[in-house]
Amino acid sequence: MGALDGIKVVEAGLLVQAPQAAETLCAWGAEVVKVELPGFGDQSRWLPTSAQEPRSGYFVGCNRGKRSVTVDLRSEAGMQVFLRLAGWADVVVTNFKPGTMESWGLGYDDLAAVNPRVVVAAGSTFGPDGPDAAREGADLSAQAAGGLISTTGADGEPPTPVGVTIADHIASLNLVSGILAALLARELTGRGQLVETSLLGGQIWAQASEYTAYLMSGQLPGRANHGNPLVPGLYFVLPTADGWIAIVGVVGPARATFFDLVGRRDLAGRFPQPIYFEADKKALYEELAPVFASRTTGEWCTMLTSAGIRHAPVRDYSQVAEDPSVWLNGYLAEADLPEVDAAGIGGRRRNAVVCPPVRFSDTPARILLDAPELGAHTEEVLVELGYSWEDIDSLRSRSAI
Repeated sequence: MGALDGIKVVEAGLLVQAPQAAETLCAWGAEVVKVELPGFGDQSRWLPTSAQEPRSGYFVGCNRGKRSVTVDLRSEAGMQVFLRLAGWADVVVTNFKPGTMESWGLGYDDLAAVNPRVVVAAGSTFGPDGPDAAREGADLSAQAAGGLISTTGADGEPPTPVGVTIADHIASLNLVSGILAALLARELTGRGQLVETSLLGGQIWAQASEYTAYLMSGQLPGRANHGNPLVPGLYFVLPTADGWIAIVGVVGPARATFFDLVGRRDLAGRFPQPIYFEADKKALYEELAPVFASRTTGEWCTMLTSAGIRHAPVRDYSQVAEDPSVWLNGYLAEADLPEVDAAGIGGRRRNAVVCPPVRFSDTPARILLDAPELGAHTEEVLVELGYSWEDIDSLRSRSAI
């Protein structure tokens, strides 16, 4: 049994924000029906991984374990299908531009009219209010508008976007949090409600410490310059002979141990102050960079681990995927999937997947199977909703499904 067993979710989402939120709920036991546009589907289906790999990491990564239903929400008949789905659901998740669902007669008030207990979670780029609400956008919009990439890289260099869809991911977590809180509130009130968040809002909240420091001081924190500018200490990324290593805060008596370990005992006398602000950090970096460049990352990790100094190697995806701890903790896992070969003989194959990093002691999360083919479950779900085969044929003839 999963933590969300019995919770039914309808997701009309695109790309990452809403789909990944629904994927998390699915891994935790919810039943998720994904609603897609007939003949096209979620836009992420059309983002191939590479010229050699036509599968989409975006689609597969955010849609495993769901059932796909194709419905044209812009048509009257499609709208009625979605209203019936909303009547069945506990949660409806979307991330269309604000006003889109309302223009189709499928806003929160419309859905609540058929199901007062439904929780409707709506994500957007810039938020539901204000002059930017109707603007379209994507992950990079929020990284830029939310201030994140003004802090990355070094002084004098161009702004550097984070190399993942971090704004989408953070927004999906905020959607999940809001959905769970609204489901809990429903147990007390008997009513659902509208939950709204945005990519922009998620970026500001993710930088709450940094924004608070700015609001208190009026001073911009500036560029990262190898580490967080607001952490006044030995807290930065240093080059090694074959890569990079992060030194993650060295304080108190550990300072002397650290300087001795790297063969620079003199630095303890030159930098005795308990807090290293930006000028001190820059001077220390210039002293330590050539020292760390003299050994490999692996050698430094062994030495720092023995001395109890906090650190981490800078790893790429292949190195992370080779770490046994990543698999032991369930951050990556193998799903055992059915397979049918050309002769029609059933078999099994192993498939590595990325999992939500939350462990439950009594209600373990599921390792989800393949992402669905477009519309693979349309007839199945409509029959469960009470549609006859004649009804389904009629909907298809009108291009509603």
